[in-house]
Amino acid sequence: MLTWKYYLKMATEVLTSVPGNIWKVLVNVGDTVNEGDVLFIMEVMKSEVNHNAPIGGTIIEINIHNDQEGVDPGTVAILIE
Repeated sequence: MLTWKYYLKMATEVLTSVPGNIWKVLVNVGDTVNEGDVLFIMEVMKSEVNHNAPIGGTIIEINIHNDQEGVDPGTVAILIE
């Protein structure tokens, strides 16, 4: 029997690329996305930084939220399966 931890290992992590604030999360758990779709937008020094889906799949976890401040680079923001 496979556990949820097995499935999470198969998921693709979408990491924040820079330090800043989460301006807007554009997806929800269960949404289907295509490679290149914008998943969330960060505000960095008054500029918007899009974070795109590296693969197509289904959003299985979101660890960020709108207007979240002080996010470090390398934070696991979203998991796609």
